[in-house]
Amino acid sequence: MRLHRNLVFAVIDALQMIFNDGEYADKVIEKVLRYDKRWGARDRAFIAETTYDIVRWKRLYTEIAEAHEPYTRPHLFRLFGVWCVLRGIKLPDWKQLEGTPERRIKGRFDELSKIRKFRESIPDWLDELGEKSLGTELWTKEIAALNQQADVILRTNTLKIAKPQLKLFLAKEDIETEFLEGYPDALRLKERKNVFTTEAFKDGLFEVQDASSQLVAPYLEVEPGQRVIDACAGAGGKTLHLASMMQNKGQLIALDIYESKLKKLKVRARRNGVHNVETRVIDSNKVIKKLHNSADRLLLDAPCSGLGVIRRNPDSKWKLEPEFVDRIMGVQQEILQNYSKMVKKGGQMVYATCSILPQENTEQVQKYLASENGKEFELVRENNVYASKNGFDGFYMALMKRKA
Repeated sequence: MRLHRNLVFAVIDALQMIFNDGEYADKVIEKVLRYDKRWGARDRAFIAETTYDIVRWKRLYTEIAEAHEPYTRPHLFRLFGVWCVLRGIKLPDWKQLEGTPERRIKGRFDELSKIRKFRESIPDWLDELGEKSLGTELWTKEIAALNQQADVILRTNTLKIAKPQLKLFLAKEDIETEFLEGYPDALRLKERKNVFTTEAFKDGLFEVQDASSQLVAPYLEVEPGQRVIDACAGAGGKTLHLASMMQNKGQLIALDIYESKLKKLKVRARRNGVHNVETRVIDSNKVIKKLHNSADRLLLDAPCSGLGVIRRNPDSKWKLEPEFVDRIMGVQQEILQNYSKMVKKGGQMVYATCSILPQENTEQVQKYLASENGKEFELVRENNVYASKNGFDGFYMALMKRKA
């Protein structure tokens, strides 16, 4: 691989914004990719993937490079040098990379790879929490799986097209995909490409959604004609999946505390040809009270630590703090206690997170079921989805039914 100065400098700029300015990696990469309109798909892929790679292995690389916060540009070039050496990329004759100690880098890598927190590049507190929560064997496998680059998975919008037809449609746009066994609407890209510029995307024939995330909506067992509430809808990935399963029939109410996210959902719903969705901002308790005892089905895709999705958000390893995990557990229980009142007798709800921690998952459900409000519900089934077992994101879902 021949390294181009302008692309490498763009990576260094991106790292500066992520590591020193605390900006989110996905937003930074969007910004940096606008630097030069002449960059082709390969150039853009190099910038995005190299940046994400160095962010993913930040702790390991900084230990090897002996670079510490706040990172100067020479520090960032040292990290880039480590990345090159460990990938067997010939270092160019640039002054920024002069004197890169290749043999020492390889030696330090071998040495540090024996220690999990360095090998998997995670903070001490997170390594301790993971081991305590999941046990040594499962945590070791899980954090290794969560450090792999995530596949690009599409969910067929069955309101507009069948999966085999979508596969053919995408092939005409030079995007090769494959079916995934056990995921009825999913297509996996054989090679990473920008799918958002395709006609198929503009026509609303698919959404990008991880395979594990695609398990949540079916877990709720919705049917056309029901009143379904998605109470933590966000930008609506699962809402749109529910709409397609309801065949656009019935009422689908999407709630969220952030109006900006619901606006994005409206745009996506139009593109998807979804017209049974109504959005409501949770700006007071009245919004929830008005819906008490009215839902056939309720989805609680609760805010969480996001530990199950760090493959696609590697910078969250550094942004996440132990205090946040403690705080969000309080929010999760509050959501279960208050929002569950919207389910009518005989109705069902799913509590889901994109976390792998039992204290955010099974333990929250057990605590809720043991409470006064929870006594009206019974657990039907639950599913712990681990990246190390299925190859996709880590998720949790529990189906509960309100006694008739």
